[in-house]
Amino acid sequence: MTDLLPPADEGLYEPLLRPAWRLGHLGQSLDGFIGTAGGRGDVINGAENLDHLHRLRALADAVVVGAGTVAADDPQLTVRRVPGRNPVRVVIDPRGALEPGHRLFQDGAAPTLQASLAPGRAPGLAERLTVAEREGTLSLADLVEQLAARGLARIFVEGGGVTVSRFLAAGQLDRLQLCVAPLLLGGGKRGLGLPPAGRMAEAWRAPCRCWRMGPDVLFDFDLAAQG
Repeated sequence: MTDLLPPADEGLYEPLLRPAWRLGHLGQSLDGFIGTAGGRGDVINGAENLDHLHRLRALADAVVVGAGTVAADDPQLTVRRVPGRNPVRVVIDPRGALEPGHRLFQDGAAPTLQASLAPGRAPGLAERLTVAEREGTLSLADLVEQLAARGLARIFVEGGGVTVSRFLAAGQLDRLQLCVAPLLLGGGKRGLGLPPAGRMAEAWRAPCRCWRMGPDVLFDFDLAAQG
């Protein structure tokens, strides 16, 4: 896997050479938005972070997104900007509501799983993965366990904000990366959403490194080392 990495950035990717990890990533504005209210496929960050996203896909066994991201952006979730293989694509769609016309259900570029609460026919070329229910929604712990049983232990949670927030709140991430662009949106699609801290001492904290990506700044949190 080291041949996929630019030499100057090996320190950023070194933790991802391990046999198992779960990483969430969001690109956002300075004021915490990941897109405009009506935008489709909004690109917040620059080319350097797009390269980084594709490199994360190349290093991952599976890339995970929520149904809202698929419905809004129709992503391919493939590796196109860097060398490497396409990961297995996993769409969290608890009620199995997505239509089959989305590209990742039709293009055959990589195996695709539709994670849902009940068995049924998956859209297009996808496979239905039935996941246990917990507190009225899909159990992320069971999803991670089922992916690991398939040999998919390097899991990249790419979006959107709701999905990354759910993984974070459930303790199902080892690392979190926020790539902040030097712009203000004033409103739109919110990124992370967590239960509010009652006081500053209760704020969510973890060891963090910062990396420049062109005009953007990547904050790389090591959640496994969180005290």
